[in-house]
Amino acid sequence: MKTSILPSLSLATLDRIAPDLRPAVDPRELRPKVVHFGLGAFHRAHQAVYTESAAARSGEPWGIVAVAPRSTRVVKAMRVQDCLYSVAERRPTATTTRAIGSIVGALGMRQDAERVDELLADPGVTVVTLTITEAGHYRRPGADGLDTGAPEIAADLAAARTADITTVVGGLAVGLAARMRAGGAPISVVSCDNMAANGAALGTVVRGFVEASSWPDRRAVLDWMATSVAFPSTIVDRIVPATTDADREAARAALGVWDEVPVVGEPYRQWVLEDSFAGPRPSWELDGALFVPDVVPYQLTKLRLLNGSHSALAYLGAAAGCATIADVLETGWGERLVRALSAEVAPTLPEGGPDPVAYADDLVKRFRNRKIRHLLRQIGSDGSRKIPERWFGALRSLRAARAATPALELALAAWANATRPADDGQLFGTTDPAAAQLAACWHEAADHEDTIRRLLHVLGAADLAGDGALVAGIADRLPALRAGHVEI
Repeated sequence: MKTSILPSLSLATLDRIAPDLRPAVDPRELRPKVVHFGLGAFHRAHQAVYTESAAARSGEPWGIVAVAPRSTRVVKAMRVQDCLYSVAERRPTATTTRAIGSIVGALGMRQDAERVDELLADPGVTVVTLTITEAGHYRRPGADGLDTGAPEIAADLAAARTADITTVVGGLAVGLAARMRAGGAPISVVSCDNMAANGAALGTVVRGFVEASSWPDRRAVLDWMATSVAFPSTIVDRIVPATTDADREAARAALGVWDEVPVVGEPYRQWVLEDSFAGPRPSWELDGALFVPDVVPYQLTKLRLLNGSHSALAYLGAAAGCATIADVLETGWGERLVRALSAEVAPTLPEGGPDPVAYADDLVKRFRNRKIRHLLRQIGSDGSRKIPERWFGALRSLRAARAATPALELALAAWANATRPADDGQLFGTTDPAAAQLAACWHEAADHEDTIRRLLHVLGAADLAGDGALVAGIADRLPALRAGHVEI
């Protein structure tokens, strides 16, 4: 909450900020050329930073219009500040803060539906990016297709007006159809969420929405998408904890003006993109983004080592009474877990990506950064959506090869322990769209092994639930975790 009488960050107050803390490009010179769905902290600390740098270094006016799918709180705050905000880069020994100006518009997906449709149909907009989380893609559990039975998707398919659509998948499909009808300029749609083959996954659910629609021209829309819409896969990486009031005060002290929507992040950031775009794009490579023919080796390394370790640390750390990732790394077992999980999963990674041992070394250094207060309950939320992507692919490969999987079994036991119901939700304060189903597994099971089987079925992993040795290995670890003991 604002406690200062200082003026807010805005175009009118930029001259109050030290020159080296101002945006790298004059925001007034940018144009809406990128639409982004998901106006959260990660986008503002990652893709928006790359885009500002690309605009500054190339001289091209790449501006972003960011669309919030649900809450408009950030939209309102961004508009007050002319869409300016700050990013604090927190190193273990120092913090640097500067304002970012690449976002030139902030919209609510439903409240500003007409403007969103106009932008998606505008031939000057050639890139759409998304950070809508795994859950926002509405994929069928255990499959790649669109879950047309999800109430939100079913409602969107029946919606009479764009303003009634609530999912990004539905809004994007409607917008792309409008683009085809307005002339069909090529466009690239870039998922920046933590999913294997995220480009293909996004393309599948968007096409699935068009196929399930009642539009008379849906076949023409699909034919146009096949030739004019690219869905390149990407991986994105930067640890961005939730912003606190203390972060706002720190931004005020650094800038000399009030910033209601600052973000903080670690020094490390990475963006690897499949070099498969349908039209013009920002020169993100000028700020270090890597364009490759195949992102899979990088993507699986990030999903299984970084994201996989993050989830494991979150659930095990919660059981041990820790609050943040840095707290877990100060235990006697946090580093051992990262290295053990990385070594266990490494044989499942394809060639051509980062070296797993060096990658694990970097993870330990990044996770130890106490300036990054990354809360375990934040990382552990939405586990039913996250852990199938992060753990199950490697687990299935290792089980098929008859390889031992002690680290993954421990991680799964910790996740299972965290799904136990409490009076006000899940045991450690995490949230999950499947929380009620997960809680029922504890109420209805005969013993721990039965609980594990039921939990795995909720996640669409009937094959893993049928692996008796795996289920027993997970269940055997539950008593120690329930007592707060982590044994690696």
